[in-house]
Parts: sequence; structure tokens; C-alpha cells
Amino acid sequence: MSSVSPPLRLGTRRSVMATTQSGLVAARLTELTGAAVELVGVTTFGDVTKADLTQLGGTGVFVSALRDKLIEGEIDLAVHSLKDLPTTPDPRVVIAAIPPRDDPRDALVSVAKLADLPPGAKIGTGSPRRIAQLRMIRPDLDYVPIRGNADTRIGKVTSGQLQGVVLAAAGLGRLGRDSEISQIFEVEEMLPAPGQGALAVECRSDRSELAELLSVLDDARTRAAVTAERAVLNALEAGCAAPVGAYSAENGPDLILTAAVVAVDGRRAVRKSTAGSPSAPMDLGRDLAAEMIAEGAGTLIGERAH
Repeated sequence: MSSVSPPLRLGTRRSVMATTQSGLVAARLTELTGAAVELVGVTTFGDVTKADLTQLGGTGVFVSALRDKLIEGEIDLAVHSLKDLPTTPDPRVVIAAIPPRDDPRDALVSVAKLADLPPGAKIGTGSPRRIAQLRMIRPDLDYVPIRGNADTRIGKVTSGQLQGVVLAAAGLGRLGRDSEISQIFEVEEMLPAPGQGALAVECRSDRSELAELLSVLDDARTRAAVTAERAVLNALEAGCAAPVGAYSAENGPDLILTAAVVAVDGRRAVRKSTAGSPSAPMDLGRDLAAEMIAEGAGTLIGERAH
């Protein structure tokens, strides 16, 4: 009688977005290793609370329930949107893989391009980072905090409650809804959240064989880039609810990293770029953050609570 390994249990948030991206990871893992994978839906605190994420501290509200299931052994691996992960490592888990990144940019779903909207038009987004940068471009628009999945948010535009919503281009792409995008913001005009467009595949740190199996999904270039971006966020001691944008990409032998902290009113910003070796992305991020702090970035982050 042959023994068949039970399927790997992949923990995922229950939203359509989360299950879609987890399904893509599961299919790729099976394709590369032959391992069977089943999705296990997990409800997180961030999914059930109605509170504004900025008041919850942002980072971690979608993550802790999945990590608890990992630690308890109820699931074998978890897939997160990397931008939702706290930047401080949890010694109980390891990011075994960061697959190739999808589009890191922000996208507008609207009745028109941002420049063509009338003064006072209502734009929905739950992100202080997006609001701060949008105010730099169009200070005359009305930015409204919203929650909910992509369907709910886009529905507020089609129903006329809002004239536009800003979402991650990668998420819309994974849902097959890129045709609804009115405008993509280039990283020069709106820096994405650190790690935006990338996924993280986690398992328990004591399961080295599983971590090795999952490592086939890892993309070294993506890992270097997002590590640099997240190092900036960590060194600034800012969570994902802070108005911090960062983006890194290879240019020849170098990794180019750009980061910005923008005042919530959009009137002031500290924006810096640097270049360094892709083999030392943590140092690159920390050094850039130190330069930004020297120019007053910490003050701008602190202002968001006032």
C-alpha cells in the first residue's frame, strides 16, 4: 500500500483577493514540486473590525490570526500581501519565499483621470500614504477614508457615491479587473507602499524541510528590492498606516532605492534616493532612512496622529 503525503494546508484570508492570490501560489507550488496544496480560510481581526486601520496601528491586523494558526500547527504555510507584514521579524516564523513581484504601482478607478476631475470630487482610499501624495497632486479634491474589498470600493464609484478610488494595481490585475483602471500612477508621482505588489509565503521557523520546499517560489531580485523598502519603514519606526512610500528596483549592477515621507496635508515631504549593492539591501534601506530622519522625516510621521 503506497503512502500518499497529505496536502499542504495553505492558510489564507477569506477575501476574494486573498484566496485568489493564495490560489496562484498554491498552483505554482504544485507545478514546481508536485506537492498537493489545499486552501484553509482564516478570518483575521482586520477582516471583521469596522475601525479605521490607521487607528488600529495598521500593520499586523491581517497577519496575526494566520501566524497563530501556523504556530499552533493548524496550517502548514500562509500567504500574505507583503505590505501587510510587520517589518519586525517574528522568530517563530520565516518568510520562506517571496515570489516574483507583480505591478507595484497604485491605480485609480474613476470616472476620469485625476487631472480631469472637478474640484471637490470625492476620492476614496484608506491609506494615509496615498492621501498625502494625492494631496500633493490635487489638493482641491476631497479624500474619503474607505474600507472593504475591491468590489465594495469600486461599487462606490459605479453607484456615484465617489468619483474615484485608489487601489493597488497588482490586486486589480490578480482579480482580472485591470480593464477598470482609469489611470496608473507612475512611481515618480506616487511612491507605493514598501513591498506593494509582492507576496510573502511564511512557514514555521522550525520546519526547515518545508521552508526548503517553499524556497522554489522565491525570486532573489524581488526579495532584495522589497527588503530594502521594508528596511526604510523599519528604521523610520513607522507602520503600514504611516505616510511612507518606498520603491526599489535594479538598474545595472545597482539597486536603486527611493523613499518618501509626506505630511498628511501634502504640503511637505522628505524624499531621497540612493544606490547600492543588491547583496546588502538592509544596509541600503537603513542608510537612506537615516538620511531622511536627519532631514526631519520623523516629524512628518509623528504628525499623522494629530
